[in-house]
Amino acid sequence: VAHSQERTTSADLENMAALSSPAMMASSLTSQPFASSAASEVPAYLATTEAPPMMDPSAQKEKRAKEPVESELIYEGMVSYGNWQVFGNGPECKLYFAGIEYNRHSWGHAIGAQLDYVAEVLPFVLLSQPAKLNYYGLKRSNNYVFVPGAGLSPIGIRFQWFSKRKIKPYLEIKRGMVGFTQKALSPNATYENFSFESSMGAQVMMNERWGLRLGLFNDFHFSDFFLVGTNPGLDVMNANLGLSYHFNK
Repeated sequence: VAHSQERTTSADLENMAALSSPAMMASSLTSQPFASSAASEVPAYLATTEAPPMMDPSAQKEKRAKEPVESELIYEGMVSYGNWQVFGNGPECKLYFAGIEYNRHSWGHAIGAQLDYVAEVLPFVLLSQPAKLNYYGLKRSNNYVFVPGAGLSPIGIRFQWFSKRKIKPYLEIKRGMVGFTQKALSPNATYENFSFESSMGAQVMMNERWGLRLGLFNDFHFSDFFLVGTNPGLDVMNANLGLSYHFNK
């Protein structure tokens, strides 16, 4: 009996060794039924070894850089229809100008409005003032003369609401200088003066690129800020009308 048990045990050990041999394991793994079953159980998204495509960060920056910035040119004209003595003493004077204004969407949004940088060039400025003025800018004659000049406002900001719609209300502020061919508002004042403009109105789009600028409630102020002994200054209410052309549409 003992010999029989020993023979049985040795036989079992040989069978187990044969089954665990590398050749037998390779044969069982490559058999057709197991391979087809394993293949059918592997999900499709695990069967591929390709990594998903990724966009290069430099390509993303280049794409953002190619996006056009909204900008426009406005061919404008201004006519004053009244004046008041708030910061200036200029009596019964009138002011007219024509020029070009540039707007560029540079500063995002605030208080629900698009913020634009503004610059303005005024090659034509015409001041109507009394023919005789005293040291303080008070008139001493009922006759009037025209004094030509020019202006430049390189610093400005525009708040524009509903920028994607046909009618766009806006509020605009500009700072710059204006100069005349003779001393303005007083014989003891200066040729050059600092200017400040504030305006509000609406822009009405006629088509994709062209629009009308209707600025009916505006103030234009200029004075010499006491660079000399007298500073008469002038504040005029005015209407500013223009034709705008939009780029990057």
